[in-house]
Amino acid sequence: MTDPSDVDLLRAHVAGDADAFGTLFARHRDRLWAVALRTMGSPEDAADALQDGLISAFRRADSFRGDAAVTTWLHRIVVNACLDKIRANKVRAADALPDDLDDYAGRGSLVSATDAADDPADLALADERRRAVLTALETLPADQRAALVLVDMEGYPVADVAEMLDCAVGTIKSRCARGRAKLAPLLGVLRDPAEREPTHGNPRPRSAVPSTDPPRGPPTGA
Repeated sequence: MTDPSDVDLLRAHVAGDADAFGTLFARHRDRLWAVALRTMGSPEDAADALQDGLISAFRRADSFRGDAAVTTWLHRIVVNACLDKIRANKVRAADALPDDLDDYAGRGSLVSATDAADDPADLALADERRRAVLTALETLPADQRAALVLVDMEGYPVADVAEMLDCAVGTIKSRCARGRAKLAPLLGVLRDPAEREPTHGNPRPRSAVPSTDPPRGPPTGA
């Protein structure tokens, strides 16, 4: 027996199946959490925004018309919840990062998690790198941050991100370009020498955000 599709699960939820939405969320939990965390910067704010987005999706499931993939629809709702929270809270780049950020390493954090047996110097460097990326992302306007997270960090095609954020493809490209230009001087120092751009010629555009590991999901109860 094959697993039900996303559309089947959403329709079952609308029809009254008490377990269908939970199954759908579990299927996409990791990427939704990664997007929320990378957009918000703070695990606490990310958990709140993800919860707000899922409540909205749960209640608005009957509004899904099938003009996009269910995962695109879910991402659109969660990202919009993040943007709403950022605007409401007037998040500033100078806000302090949470003291327990290391507890979330590997759960969609922006930089590779490290093993407890690693050299203390490596752990300190990884922590500094993670904080630098989070702080740098917080300097971007919310719309640029969301576009950059989805395109450069999550790897979604620009056309898909345009659907998620309900705007033109050209708008997403412009937001990404402006975001990369602002992040490049802030994060270029974090790149390995082999990854850095040449100083001459016309290199192919590269993400300003250092590469990351695959996310593994939000904290329990998010």
